[in-house]
Amino acid sequence: MQAIIMAAGKGSRLGSLTDGKPKSFVEIKKKKLIDYNLDLLRHYGVDEIIIVTGYQCEAFEELTKGMKDVCLIYNPFYEMVNVLGSFYMGMEKLHDDFVYLHADTLCEPVIFEKLICLEAEVDAILPVEYGPCNEEAMKFRTENGKLVELTKQMHVDQAEGEFIGIASFRKRIIPALRAKTKQLMKEKEFAAYFESAIQRLIDEEDFRIETVPTAGAFWAEIDFVEDYKAAAAAIPESLINLKV
Repeated sequence: MQAIIMAAGKGSRLGSLTDGKPKSFVEIKKKKLIDYNLDLLRHYGVDEIIIVTGYQCEAFEELTKGMKDVCLIYNPFYEMVNVLGSFYMGMEKLHDDFVYLHADTLCEPVIFEKLICLEAEVDAILPVEYGPCNEEAMKFRTENGKLVELTKQMHVDQAEGEFIGIASFRKRIIPALRAKTKQLMKEKEFAAYFESAIQRLIDEEDFRIETVPTAGAFWAEIDFVEDYKAAAAAIPESLINLKV
């Protein structure tokens, strides 16, 4: 199984916490966010990890020196494109079932287990948190149990909750996912999120894309100082003490 980690962002909204470091080098309990994710992936047998870098790419080169299971892809346009542009830079390396995640997002093992235990007929799994969410959230909506909309632009009153930004995909979905991503780039949708490509799959293809509830398990997307403080206070022992 593979993983692709989006790690190109600068993290300017974290203020002095980054102090010139990549966003995912911020530490909780004396451990970098990126290291939590690398340990989680390895614990569950992911043997090929693609990291798309941008800001302070040299820090990732130094961190991963000697890691034979890690491949770094540099996105030279990270200041001009959003997350979909970074995925575009790394997507040609994908050839197997894979996990998609952001370097600044954490989740506890019980959520991750749902990602790697895909039923044979399921093409993609997206963990979601049901309940009220804010305008900044990547919101989702279903109809008759089927995912029909995934966007930040959705009004909060229409949303069922928030997609946590970590997902898994079967390898058979890769050609279509690449095609939708390329299509969006050709349309110059440089501000698009990765979820825009998923929305194209929902609208134009017939894949089985399912959501699974986080059911109260810990996860955190660390964009602001307040996010960092909340994650540092709530991070569970199951993630801190994970054995690789």
